Amino acid sequence: MNTMLRKSVLGIAGLAVAGGLAAGPLNHHEVGPSGLSEAAVVQADKPDAGKLIPHGVQGVQSRIDLSDEQVGNAKAIIAATKKAGLPERAAVISIATSLQESKLENLGHLGDANDHDSLGLFQQRPSSGWGSPEQITDPEYSTLAFLKGLKQVDGWQDMPLTEAAQTVQVSAYPDAYAQWEQQAADIVGQYWNS
Repeated sequence: MNTMLRKSVLGIAGLAVAGGLAAGPLNHHEVGPSGLSEAAVVQADKPDAGKLIPHGVQGVQSRIDLSDEQVGNAKAIIAATKKAGLPERAAVISIATSLQESKLENLGHLGDANDHDSLGLFQQRPSSGWGSPEQITDPEYSTLAFLKGLKQVDGWQDMPLTEAAQTVQVSAYPDAYAQWEQQAADIVGQYWNS
């Protein structure tokens, strides 16, 4: 091969290598502080459905449209769950419980329509030791109180939602919590990382 042709081929090869090094490989992903590539982090921005509903939903599911206030209350429940250091499943149980008890509305005293002295997102009762009316109408306080009760339930992580919620709440309608599991999981999936 003559010298001029060889220099041309080597020059073109050198440009290709240099260009490739500068641009990087086509499927290159930056590795972040977690040790995961950006692509893996993007895929992990929503909680795993298996963690949200490990047993599958039980029975017919209910769903309601949520107002901005109800979404705010759901976000407060999620924030309190994180503050308590509990996983996404605890937030699903909490939100499903609140959907059943108050439709995620922070209810004050309802007069004759009140169930005894039940108040707040979880319809907790001051007379049963849940806290003062001011405390149990505070979304963070009432959620932390519910979660404290949940943590005392041995094996709550492995129970069907309705059993875990009922053990804490002691409701006259123990199976009613199950109907909200899918919507609660959807809410947690949407807002856990926001």
